[in-house]
Amino acid sequence: MTTPLLAVRNLTVDFGDHPAVRGVDLDLRRGETLGLVGESGSGKSVTALAVLGLLPGTARIGGSVQLDGRELVGLPARQLAEIRGRRIAMVFQDPLSAFTPVYRIGDQIAEAVRVHQAVGKAAARKRAADLLDLVGIPDPARALDAFPHEFSGGMRQRAMIAMAVANDPDILLADEPTTALDVTIQAQVLDVLRTAQRETGAALVLVSHDLGVIAGSADRVAVMYAGRIVETAPVDELFTAPRHPYTLGLIGAVPRLDGRGGPLVPIPGRPPAAGELRGAGCPFADRCPLVEDRCRTAEPQLVDDTGHLAGGRPAGGSAHPAAETQPAGADGREAVEPAPADDGRVASEPQPADFGVHLAACVRAAHLAATRPAPAEVYPVPAVPAAEARPREERESVLAVTGLTRSFPRYRGSLLRRRIGETFAVDGVDLDIRRGETLGLVGESGSGKSTTLYEVLKLAAPQGGRIELLGQDTAQLDRATAHRLRSRVQIVFQDPAASLDPRMPVGDVIAEPLLAQRTPAGDARRRIPELLRQVGLDPAHADRYPHEFSGGQRQRISIARALAVRPDLLVLDEPVSALDVSVQAGVLNLLQQLKAELGLAYLFVSHDLSVVRHLADRVSVMYLGRTVETGTVERVFAAPRHPYTRALLAAVPLPDPAAERARPRLLLAGDPPSPAERHLGCPFRARCPVHAALAPEQRTRCATEQPVAVPAAPGVDHAAACHFPDGA
Repeated sequence: MTTPLLAVRNLTVDFGDHPAVRGVDLDLRRGETLGLVGESGSGKSVTALAVLGLLPGTARIGGSVQLDGRELVGLPARQLAEIRGRRIAMVFQDPLSAFTPVYRIGDQIAEAVRVHQAVGKAAARKRAADLLDLVGIPDPARALDAFPHEFSGGMRQRAMIAMAVANDPDILLADEPTTALDVTIQAQVLDVLRTAQRETGAALVLVSHDLGVIAGSADRVAVMYAGRIVETAPVDELFTAPRHPYTLGLIGAVPRLDGRGGPLVPIPGRPPAAGELRGAGCPFADRCPLVEDRCRTAEPQLVDDTGHLAGGRPAGGSAHPAAETQPAGADGREAVEPAPADDGRVASEPQPADFGVHLAACVRAAHLAATRPAPAEVYPVPAVPAAEARPREERESVLAVTGLTRSFPRYRGSLLRRRIGETFAVDGVDLDIRRGETLGLVGESGSGKSTTLYEVLKLAAPQGGRIELLGQDTAQLDRATAHRLRSRVQIVFQDPAASLDPRMPVGDVIAEPLLAQRTPAGDARRRIPELLRQVGLDPAHADRYPHEFSGGQRQRISIARALAVRPDLLVLDEPVSALDVSVQAGVLNLLQQLKAELGLAYLFVSHDLSVVRHLADRVSVMYLGRTVETGTVERVFAAPRHPYTRALLAAVPLPDPAAERARPRLLLAGDPPSPAERHLGCPFRARCPVHAALAPEQRTRCATEQPVAVPAAPGVDHAAACHFPDGA
């Protein structure tokens, strides 16, 4: 067994009396990728930041972090600075805040080179250009002089990776590097990370909440819960035979692009916050469907299937020798004096954490290893009533949008403003939703999805095209009719923390739309308990304020508020994108249940095609303000006809390592073009893999003629706006 490049032993991080990390062991070997997963607050990012000493001065760090045998905990700040960027580099989640906004990209990358290498300005600038070229930034010599805000999100993240690998580090720490990115840009960034790792030979710690990303990128996976690693194994084994109920629940809560079935498997409750862990016992016990009395008496240790700890030590007593804390180092971190280990060695010679061995901190691990149950066989799965059975043609129309357009003027100057052009946010959108139906609206950021929603919700004459809501043309509505119609369509926003008034009890929040519709106050109050029960919340909590609820509970409150006026159409604007996967599963199951029980129609906007695959009946794909493909979910996902749809689907990772590795890779080049320009012909042609393979005369058609939606076959609910849907 090779000596680990990075050895973390009994790492602890406390913020005052609140433990955020509680005894983490990790080994990282040269060239490998370790995935670190878990819900928000599990300690993933704190662990990564603690390795480099990037936590604030209020953090108290204990344990051992060794790089090639050199202890990093308690190292003076000057010596740590020599390691940061040179031996270990960080790729942060938000590159816009990680880059200095007033310095050019090239200067910041060159500075990272010159801090660690004795080179001149010209050589450092050339190195910066080479790095930008390595990560796929077009025209790198020109990009050197750009400021961070002039790059798109994907380009900024690629530039952040370029700066991280500037000095050929031994280890890359990537903290949620793709969280805020579109699925196509996410695929590009992951490909850049693989390229950077291949070119430098670096080991990679990939922190992510996305199990699909981990399945396709990691060699080994460590699952964190309540500040500890509760399971670690090679990636294939962990996904096929998880041995901790928490890992099993996470896998069961993920909607899959390649499979559609009944409700997802939600994990009940919420993880304990730092400072809420009191007494002995497993911190997952209150949420675990396999809990036993012994689970509440002692916290299980991380052991293999023979009951031995990492390194083959027999379990019993403490899994880690106690560390004697010393005065804080020069960087404010707490130093640790190595203490004798169980086998007589000292902590400065870390025992291997058994690369390739499956470890789990659960008393039922052997049972799960032997039976290999499916998540639905362990966790209770809610029953979802049957959906609308009538044929689609017999159901009344709830929303019909034809040829919708919306542009915004662009101005320059502050004192003497002058109009310089237009931004074509929506440039030809068609939607059709029937009662009891969910239409998924998908596309990259900037494709016009949100603008389309707000045009529908205005209940006014559109700038161009036609909108019919419940059979009424919005261009013909008077004020009284529009007011009555407004209760028939409601919206659930992406971030419930921002959409719920923090000064109002949730009962008042839910009653507000009823009062706006002039419902008597007494009747409105009487409906609050019914609405809270309908979304799975306790009516006794109506007097609580939004901050007293978890993220998933706040989103349920938002749904209850929308349901208060008994709408026919719910507009759902990324309603689960801000939620952990375990919480997301419960909200998606609730939406399915409400649709079946109340006969609701949903206009569901999401960038997550796996969620759309699970929830929607039909899907509409948008690109640069236009509808490019529409049809039933089964047809569009099984046989996409537009090259853009095929690229979107290919970019969605599967939470199945073997299936993910076997899929062909299809990466879109670059970012979407600017909506500030009117594009002749097909706006997708600059990124289209089909267009690149066409004959010159066929390319001319793509450049001059705008494609119109054509059905795949007469009478089939599947159409695509592409001149060559079957390829070149």
